[in-house]
Amino acid sequence: MGLRHRRRRISEAHKLAIKRFRNQSRRNILAEPGSNDFIIVLDHLKPRYNIGKIFRSADAFGANEVHLVGIDFFDPAPAMGSFKWVPARFHDQFGTCYQYLEQRGYAVFILDPSAPVFLSQVDLPRLSAFVFGHEEYGFSFDPDRYHNLTPISIAQYGKVQSLNVSVAASLTMYEYVRQHVPAPT
Repeated sequence: MGLRHRRRRISEAHKLAIKRFRNQSRRNILAEPGSNDFIIVLDHLKPRYNIGKIFRSADAFGANEVHLVGIDFFDPAPAMGSFKWVPARFHDQFGTCYQYLEQRGYAVFILDPSAPVFLSQVDLPRLSAFVFGHEEYGFSFDPDRYHNLTPISIAQYGKVQSLNVSVAASLTMYEYVRQHVPAPT
């Protein structure tokens, strides 16, 4: 397959993803907060696969909302329909998102693989927000500019330096639910 043919296929896939996003965005307006109070914040993530997968997990774990910082669109196909169920809020910059969370009394945690405190060691408040940065470049903001950001990491035991962002988000949501939701009887 030639380079021109590959570029054309990528361009067509991109156009289809935008069309899916526009169609499902209209349905997202009617989405209602999930049964849990936690919020997921996605800071400048790549629009291809992980965002949709995170929406799917957010739906499964009953997230209140998902905030997207610096993300104009994403392909909702990997969400398997969950984008229409979990409220999405869009922000151009992290500062406006942070103000929103702070005004509502949320404790804000940033997931950083180098943080010395593990997620499993933290007693998560009911009003918790978890910020996930770009898979390659990290956060779009300087965490030192914001007070009350708590860096946490997910314990890892192998040689890899970090987890895929959708996996890290799912583990984080699971830990929140484990701490706050009674086990089914």
